[in-house]
Amino acid sequence: MSSQEKRNTFYGAAAILTVTTILVKIIGAIYKIPLTALLTEEAFGDFNGAYNIYNFFLTISTAGLPVALSKTVSESNTLGRYNQKERVFRVAFCAFLFMGVFSFICMSVFSQFVATYVIKNQKAVYCVLALAPAVLCTCCCSAFRGYAQGHLNMVPTGISQIIEALCKLVLGLSLALLILHSAIQPDDTRERLSAAGALLGVSVGSVLSVLFLFFNHVRTKRRLAQRSEDRPDRSKTILSHLLRLAIPITLSSCTTSIVTLIDTNLVNSQLQSVFSAIQDGLTGITNSFLDIFPKSVAILQENIAALAADPQSGIVPILDSARSLYGTYSKTMSIYNLPFNLMIPLTACIVPAVSACIAKRDRLGSKRIAESAMRMAALIALPCGAGLFALGGPIMNLLTVGNVDIEIAGPLLSILGIASIFVCFQLVATAILQAHGIVMLPIITVVVGGVVKILVNYTLVGNPRVMIFGAPVGTLCCFLVVSLLNLIIIKRMVPHPPAYCKVFLKPLIASIIMGAAAWASHGLFSRFLSGSFLKESVATAGAILVGVVVYAVLVLALRVLSREDLVLMPKGEKIAKILRIS
Repeated sequence: MSSQEKRNTFYGAAAILTVTTILVKIIGAIYKIPLTALLTEEAFGDFNGAYNIYNFFLTISTAGLPVALSKTVSESNTLGRYNQKERVFRVAFCAFLFMGVFSFICMSVFSQFVATYVIKNQKAVYCVLALAPAVLCTCCCSAFRGYAQGHLNMVPTGISQIIEALCKLVLGLSLALLILHSAIQPDDTRERLSAAGALLGVSVGSVLSVLFLFFNHVRTKRRLAQRSEDRPDRSKTILSHLLRLAIPITLSSCTTSIVTLIDTNLVNSQLQSVFSAIQDGLTGITNSFLDIFPKSVAILQENIAALAADPQSGIVPILDSARSLYGTYSKTMSIYNLPFNLMIPLTACIVPAVSACIAKRDRLGSKRIAESAMRMAALIALPCGAGLFALGGPIMNLLTVGNVDIEIAGPLLSILGIASIFVCFQLVATAILQAHGIVMLPIITVVVGGVVKILVNYTLVGNPRVMIFGAPVGTLCCFLVVSLLNLIIIKRMVPHPPAYCKVFLKPLIASIIMGAAAWASHGLFSRFLSGSFLKESVATAGAILVGVVVYAVLVLALRVLSREDLVLMPKGEKIAKILRIS
């Protein structure tokens, strides 16, 4: 196969993965947006806490092994060692099955312990149980996906992901809606079960996905049956080789999940401590330099006044007040994750190209690709972050159909909007470092960022004048530190590192102007379209449209993109011709 044919094969696979990833994210957004409107803040807090546990176990089980499996299968297939290839799959499948069973037991048998002591929300136990089958089936799915990807066949992966997403959307939303409108009493139990119903759709989707992948694997194996006389390695040797490849990747991914899990526990426990202090009469009202969140101060004053009016009643519901605030924060997190999700197809297309240049010792080529990767990340992350910062409140009001306290959710999303920029930079920088063989340092930087996040959250969330508003500040500080450290490491350790001013300056200018234009246009539209939810939605949509148009014009006017950037992506030449970029 010629180098040109190889390049076409790679980009063909990358294009399939990119399209399916975007489609899955769109379906996921369609699932999450109405769900945030259907569920109360307390129920959504249960939903998000259980999902964080699920993601933690999934990261441990599936972050590194699929990559190691696909790499090893590809090598064996290229060398004609077909018996070795099949034994590699069997060993990997057993490893996936073991991890899946272990995670399933933790989330089912010990669901009460996990809900009560790990995420500090015992009312989330139904949600944890609903997701237990999903983690087992998804581990099995990862084995089949890794095997197919080792043959550069991305179609099974794409179809199985779409099956999961559609089940989550159709079945999950239907169950949540059905339970919410049922006669189950009391209301609190009905809300908790509705969140569990929404997550049950994820489990059913994973069951259907693993069935599809199993039958596809059997059919493909029969169709491509190949005879070979090679003698495969011992299973122990294969497992050792897979783990050596998988563990660094897993550790890198796992540290972020662990930090998120600790953050979930810490935010909930600190919020409960604040309301406990109010109930115990330990909090007084004095002027403070931390009085920068009016809603937080208002909540503090309301609870102290209620306690003063009837000190014997224990009127402050500690757990539910904390669940409500954390649930609002969880709703904003669903939107904040959007820019991060858009980075996944980008790294899937570009990072292998960096590795290929390094293998050929083409350092200038690796610099060009790394610069293009960062510029693409900046072009996506900066405007998304600026838009969320400028229109935090209006966007939350639009996407939740007014079913959220905008005075709380608006500032949360605005702060998270800035944080999302650094999350994206951290992801791309980590991928570039891993492509250059620098594997352990990104793990250390995430640990450092996690410590910063925990310290900031402990200090601010535990302060009654800040409370939940401290959580996004902790996220911002965490990923600001991680992204800066990764960029410094790239500058010091990568041969011919990217020129950061060339990469970030023009997208930053365009994003700042775009954010200002969106904010100003929303203010203008709101003066004529205020009053009803529909009019406010039109004003928000109009402001977003203005921002998109302004940004597109600025990107072209400032010549942010070059032809070299576009040709690295599928159909890049055609896009360059259409946009007349030279």
